[in-house]
Amino acid sequence: MTSTSPSTAEDAAEGGQLRASTLELFFDLVFVFTITQLTHAFTHHPGWTAVGQIAIMFGVIWWMYSGYVYLTNEVAPNSSQRRTFLLIGMFGFFVLALSIPDAFTGSGLAFGLGYVLVNTVHSALFAVSGGASVRSAVMQMAPLNAVSAGLVLAGGIIHGWPRYLLWSLALAVQVVTPYLTEPGGFVVRASHFCERHGLVVIVAVGESIVAIGAGLAGEEITVGLIATVAVGLTLAYVLWWAYFGLDDERGEHALTALSGVARARPAVLAYGYSLYLVLVGIILTAAGISMIIAHGNQPASKAAALALSGGVALFFLGQTAFRWVLHLPRPWMRLAAAAAVLATTPIGIYWVAWGQMVVLVVVGYGLVIVDDIIGLRAGDHSQYIDLDRATIAGHKLSPARATRTRRDRRRPRRR
Repeated sequence: MTSTSPSTAEDAAEGGQLRASTLELFFDLVFVFTITQLTHAFTHHPGWTAVGQIAIMFGVIWWMYSGYVYLTNEVAPNSSQRRTFLLIGMFGFFVLALSIPDAFTGSGLAFGLGYVLVNTVHSALFAVSGGASVRSAVMQMAPLNAVSAGLVLAGGIIHGWPRYLLWSLALAVQVVTPYLTEPGGFVVRASHFCERHGLVVIVAVGESIVAIGAGLAGEEITVGLIATVAVGLTLAYVLWWAYFGLDDERGEHALTALSGVARARPAVLAYGYSLYLVLVGIILTAAGISMIIAHGNQPASKAAALALSGGVALFFLGQTAFRWVLHLPRPWMRLAAAAAVLATTPIGIYWVAWGQMVVLVVVGYGLVIVDDIIGLRAGDHSQYIDLDRATIAGHKLSPARATRTRRDRRRPRRR
């Protein structure tokens, strides 16, 4: 019999959000526009310089997005004042996204001003509406966030190589901030926190689908093109299943099992640093699909082939870190998958693009399935696998009971 764990009950008693609101989903959709813009930035100017620009820009943006997850985890958007603050923050993220394509050339100032706005709203709303303990933690972090925002703004004003330097320094400040402050003041309500990050991952994976459509603009629809599209859709599904098949629920259960204070550091490492790698991997994969999809019967460019296989490899590398931080089973399996899919790069360069995608899907999905089989034999479960088991056993669930089952599976069992 399942029941709400003591830690979950404590979170509810504190008045924190336990599920994401529709306004937060709206916020996430605006944020994910940055994924689209970063993907397009690579496809228009592919190469290592573009990879570096994406890593820097997305790094500073992701830091503030994570900050907003912590914000709404503590401060529910249940008043006009709070919703207004969030809408202003959404506007700031939209300005950031709009300025991405030329951020290192002509629109750096807009990027810097948008970032300062996002940063200011975040600190102000925490200061006005946060509880005493979290407000104290934010006051420790706010000066470092302000330094980072100042570096981003200064980089937007100065042209040329200093912009790379200043924005890289801003990212470095953000990376070390959790080690220069005490994150224990933040109350991480695992159900809401994990759901928000999961929403961003799934919408980002959806960007891979958008990339397929964008790559087909003006192309003649042929049997070969449709087959290549099917492979691209399958690759997007592989990324979805690799994270949501088991690890999404495992991560929530791992955080829920920890006491409130003990969750803070693993939450930063797993859902901040590790998912940064996952999302950059999705960006590069989407760019690779977009560049390859319309030229599937030709050799791929080195940039396209590396973006495709390298993006999936980076996705798996992020999952490796995610599992390792949260002590989830077999992080080495995802590390092996990262190396294996990266090795498929030469297939696209020296043979044909569609061949690389086919082999990539077979190798990547095959290793994910092997990992799943090992987990199932060890007693792992998730909402998808458990419902499949019930159907296979001849006990097809009604829609109402299926909903209850999915809800109950997200709650940890009482030991």
